[in-house]
Parts: sequence; structure tokens; C-alpha cells
Amino acid sequence: MSPRRAAVLGSPIAHSLSPALHRAAYAALGLDQWSYGRFEVDEAGLPGFLEEVRGDPSWAGLSLTMPLKRAVIPLLDEITGTAASVEAVNTVVFGEGGRRTGDNTDIPGMIAALRERGVEKVETAAILGAGATASSALAALAVVCAGPVTAYVRSEARATEMRGWGERLGVEVRIADWAEADGALGAPLVIATTPAGTADVLADAVPGAPGTLFDVLYEPWPTPLAAAWSGRGGALVSGLDLLVHQAALQVELMTGRSPAPLDVMREAGTAALG
Repeated sequence: MSPRRAAVLGSPIAHSLSPALHRAAYAALGLDQWSYGRFEVDEAGLPGFLEEVRGDPSWAGLSLTMPLKRAVIPLLDEITGTAASVEAVNTVVFGEGGRRTGDNTDIPGMIAALRERGVEKVETAAILGAGATASSALAALAVVCAGPVTAYVRSEARATEMRGWGERLGVEVRIADWAEADGALGAPLVIATTPAGTADVLADAVPGAPGTLFDVLYEPWPTPLAAAWSGRGGALVSGLDLLVHQAALQVELMTGRSPAPLDVMREAGTAALG
């Protein structure tokens, strides 16, 4: 078998766990000729990088993190419906002649992470935050949530964005001010998409017998909110769960091998976090 290559691109990228996850999968699948690297690439450098690898048939695919998930779209030959639904690509697969197809494994990765923890369907849900990850969360909730989703946001601009995503994805989105975010914690499913430290203030407001918290952070873990949630008997889904599931789907898309070794990848991610 000829050597094959894949990598993760982004800026900053030094902290990425993707190399540990993908390399562990390759080893478990016996793909000895496969390698996976990481490259510091920003929006300005992305077109040049893609042109450089286009002519190299050893390249199988790329994982993309911020700030490239939307910047890459005009540079691709096609994108899947999943990626188009949130205008975000986190996976590029190279086909015949270097054809570049963009996909999004964050959305099915979220759904798979929830299902792994027994969350198949909820009547209502809440989202903390309204950044890029929140749109993927809404897309996942279009499958998982039967009723309305309340988004807790800091500004009217963010509220408008979330309403727009809701209309596009077919999800009934209700808006609440971030100052009332403790009201989210009574929902059967809460997805926290905020940066590290933002939701820490909510830890003391976790109710008795809470539902499921999906906190997309994985370092540091547990977050104060996650620790309080678990302490009161609530179910947790972590950012590492999401990372592993979306990476497993990337491995399957790039290598054509299925299923990806989830347990091995999770162990590698846990080890990499120290």
C-alpha cells in the first residue's frame, strides 16, 4: 500500500488532540502506511496550502478547526448537505484528480455522543451561548429535540443569528438573556457551547436531579459546571466525547474503513490530556 497522509489545520493548532486520535485509529486499523500531522494555517494561508497538496496523490484528507471552517468553503469543489446546513466544514476529503469535498462531522458527532449516553430524544433543550458551535448544536437538536430550544445569549445580534439558524434548520428557537442563564439548567438537555470559564458562574445554580449536560469543553475537565452537575446526579457528555466521535467519522471518511475504533481513540485522547 502506498503511503497516505492526512492532517489537521488551524490557528492556533499546537493544542489539537486530533493527531493523537487519528494516529491511534490508524494503528488499531493496521494502517501502517498512514500518517497524520498538524499545520499552523490561518485564513490567509489556506488557499496556498490547498493548492500545494492538490497535486500530491498521497493526501487523503484534512481536519479543519477555527478559523478555517467557513473560510474553506469557496475553495472546495463541493460540500455535503450537512456542511451546507450550518455553512461550516470541518473535514475535507480528497478524491480522484484532487477533487475536494467538504463535510461536517461535528453535527453527527454530537448526535452520536448523545446517543452513546442514552439521549435519543428530548422534548425541550437549552443552549448556552451563540457562537459557531451553537449552530452545530442546533443542527444536532433538529434530530434529537422534539420541541423548542431556548438559546441564552448576550446580545441582540447573537439572538438574530440564532433565530436565523433555527429557521434554516427547522428548529423552534426561543431567545433568553444570558443574565437569566440559570433558567437553562432545568431543561432535560443543556448544551454549553461557551468558552472556558464563561459558564462557571452557573455551577451553584444546578438544580437537584438535573437532566443531561453536554459541555463541549474538554480541557480543563471537569469544568466547574460539569462537576456540580455530576455531583447532583446529572448525566454528562464531554467535549472529549464529541471530539472522539467526530474524529471517528473523519477516519471513516478518509480511510474508507469502518467502524473506527472509538474506545482506542478515547483512550488516546485521555492520555494526551495527561
